[in-house]
Amino acid sequence: MQCAAQDANRVATLPAVSSPSAPHAASDRSCGLTKRTAWIMLLTLAGGFTLSQAYRTLAAIMGPPLAGQLHLSPQQLGLWAGVFHFSFGAMQPLMGVLLDLYGVRRTILLAFPLTVAGALLSSRADSFVLLMSGQALIGIGCAPAFLVCTLFIGRYFSAQRFTAISGLVMSLSSIGVLATATPLAWLIEVSSWRWGFGVLAVCSALAWTAIWWLVREPASRQAADADNARPSPLTALRELLGLFALPHTLGLVAFAAVCYAGLIALRGLWLGPLLVQRHGFSLVQSGNVALAMTLVSMASPALFGRLDPGGARRVRWLLAFSVIAALLLGAMGLAGIAWVDVGLAIVFSLLSGYSVLQYGYVRDAYPPAMRGRGLSLFTMAMFLGIALMQWASGLAASLAARAGIDPFTAALLTMSALLLAGALAFWRLPRASLVQSG
Repeated sequence: MQCAAQDANRVATLPAVSSPSAPHAASDRSCGLTKRTAWIMLLTLAGGFTLSQAYRTLAAIMGPPLAGQLHLSPQQLGLWAGVFHFSFGAMQPLMGVLLDLYGVRRTILLAFPLTVAGALLSSRADSFVLLMSGQALIGIGCAPAFLVCTLFIGRYFSAQRFTAISGLVMSLSSIGVLATATPLAWLIEVSSWRWGFGVLAVCSALAWTAIWWLVREPASRQAADADNARPSPLTALRELLGLFALPHTLGLVAFAAVCYAGLIALRGLWLGPLLVQRHGFSLVQSGNVALAMTLVSMASPALFGRLDPGGARRVRWLLAFSVIAALLLGAMGLAGIAWVDVGLAIVFSLLSGYSVLQYGYVRDAYPPAMRGRGLSLFTMAMFLGIALMQWASGLAASLAARAGIDPFTAALLTMSALLLAGALAFWRLPRASLVQSG
């Protein structure tokens, strides 16, 4: 019980991600898991995150047939795609508390059945309201999928490898994005979009079963969790909001809200409608483009994780790549040429992994006792930002269509402007000194 005694003295933060940098991490790694077992459990947990990635990107392929059958406007399509990320992001503080109360295994096993229920409801939806309800359930069920991986990496892997392993997990989880490219397009063409949700529901149930079977936290880890102070949801929220007393938090949140959102809004919402409606691609052809985007994006997070320069150079990389990404989106919006749109989308995906550098920045931006809250706030901002970008781009597309302007030009330029605004806020607002590296 030595590990439990060590853990009992740690400072209480939002526990969902407090471990990656806390001093007790080394003791966690000596408490009952071999390296092989830790990797098996992490990869099993990553299966849930892989399904989460599939759900957040299926709108690009599923959007056109779904909108046609249920008569959805571009604004409604954006709202439908965005509600997953809104519910996902809004649930982060609560999931942090549940992880503290119940641990990794029980939290994901408790939440993930909602994903199955949401997918089944969506597969039977005959109205926009039911479709939105199913999407909200999916988002809530997937809410801990990323956090459990982050927490597990922090507890059972070295702090020096945190960014690299996080990037690797993000790359592996892109298999879910891969599944929502050509495979999903083919399935929809030979059956319907309802079958797409049905197959994902079955896969989600299998992922839940694998976690139930393979993931076990050591007794010493559970004893340590049992001894920790339990923050209430209101206390956890106050701790999160308390970070805004630090001058560099606002810029960090503004940048987090748009950095990853650009990729998800393009790949997860607009790619299919853009290629099908603007350029006359078939659903499978647009799925092939999505497949190519996904293949190049799978290696990108792991690559940037390994190349992470750290410190001030990391900040310069983040700013430079975000400007390049915004310019690529703007060029896609204005070009209107099929091969240019396809090429720019693939280049955008290749560079998208730079967003993983934010994890290292957030970790270094706060002292050990505050890093958990910092990473939780970052995660919440990131996914709420995705919902915002998808909603805003959908609204811009709807307004443009009414004014006789190409809706895809409006949507992509809106995304580009939001990305530039977030980068500007990150550049001009105070930034962390990044002196701590423990």
